[in-house]
Amino acid sequence: MVADNLDGWRSDPDAKPAEHHVFDASALEPQVAAPHSPANAAPVSSHAGTRIDVAYIGACTGAKLEDLRTAAALLRGRRVAKHVELLVAPASRHDQEIARKEGTLGALLNAGGQLLPNACGICAGYGDARFGENVTAISSTARNFKGRMGAASSQVYLGSPYTVAASAIEGRIADPRAYLSAGVS
Repeated sequence: MVADNLDGWRSDPDAKPAEHHVFDASALEPQVAAPHSPANAAPVSSHAGTRIDVAYIGACTGAKLEDLRTAAALLRGRRVAKHVELLVAPASRHDQEIARKEGTLGALLNAGGQLLPNACGICAGYGDARFGENVTAISSTARNFKGRMGAASSQVYLGSPYTVAASAIEGRIADPRAYLSAGVS
């Protein structure tokens, strides 16, 4: 168990923390990173209303089983906006199979999602599944450097699976908290 291994860790006896921070996570607004760097993070309200063409829940950092469950919780019983393409690339075949068995994958596909292969794919700009010219996307991946996920003219925003799912439903970058406060099943 990890906790057991940490029992022996100690700071220097005379060490004093330079700073101490306390955060109320419930008061923090979801963050979205604007093109073309993850460092361009700002509250979702800074980008709310930006029309999207693609919502991408994929790759190793944004489509683990828990990420798929999170997105499915918002999408269950809903459909993505007519002009939005929802792309789903589970992090692994293992996660995909569990998601299929428990109904998570079905919820994503029933909402209008398209299943892509388990791979780096779009996130690393591999294969045929890349964003085209002038595409605006929101992605649950960790990187959005210019040209990485497709055409250099594509604009890729980064958000949590909740934010990506809410944005897919609304067809624009959206705050997922409205869906969460309505209760997600």
